[in-house]
Amino acid sequence: MKQSSGRRNRRISGGRKSFVGFVGWPAEDALARFKGAKLLDLDNSYPDVQPVSGEDLPNNVCHIVKQVVSNALSLPLEAVVIDDGPGKCDMAGMAGRMLADKLTIPVIFAPNENKEGCGTAISDSTLPTAEKARRILDGLTIPAKMDDVVYETHPPVAVWGVPAADLGLYDLFPDGTRLLGWFRCLENRTPDNEEMEWDVLPGVPTVFFAQTFCHKNILAKHLAKIHGGLYVDADGVITGSVKAKIEAFLKFNR
Repeated sequence: MKQSSGRRNRRISGGRKSFVGFVGWPAEDALARFKGAKLLDLDNSYPDVQPVSGEDLPNNVCHIVKQVVSNALSLPLEAVVIDDGPGKCDMAGMAGRMLADKLTIPVIFAPNENKEGCGTAISDSTLPTAEKARRILDGLTIPAKMDDVVYETHPPVAVWGVPAADLGLYDLFPDGTRLLGWFRCLENRTPDNEEMEWDVLPGVPTVFFAQTFCHKNILAKHLAKIHGGLYVDADGVITGSVKAKIEAFLKFNR
């Protein structure tokens, strides 16, 4: 299955370094225990990792959680660290407990309760939307480039939700699109921030997105209804139908 460049489809390289996988954005003190190891975001797609079978997970599990399990079972990891608190989801937590039974390496549950944000400069910037997505997600493991980040005072549109498995979603949006929802919380390093996640921009056309089978579809659909936005979901790759809906919404609402 073809994926967009950026967060998805990363190649493993680390020389003599050990690898530690993480899920969501776990408590940073738990990750700090593995200083010197190369951190791998298990939400990503990596080459040569076989998709998990129906023998391990039911079909009604979102694409991201399936990807997490596939990576954890296939990659040469020293440990897995999971945010199993409200900042991630119950499915990821349950998948983590299944992995703890199947793997011989430590699986560490480290809910992130941080409430002191580091800001949302990239989400709020004039940058191309796909570039924003890549920088935020890359910034979980390496410092993000910030010298060209400029605040967008009049965002043309907004996109709310979790990071899409297919980053091609963000190519559909104009430069300066505001990133909202859990994606924004992730940049802020406060994944359990309900007030920020619910925040919208009154009067700004907004697409509300969630992965198929994700519990956040309930919130996405609700917010789209009360704010006059567009609700869409996708299971992995963004289909032509979903693209057409977004393009039509943007065309007639900008």
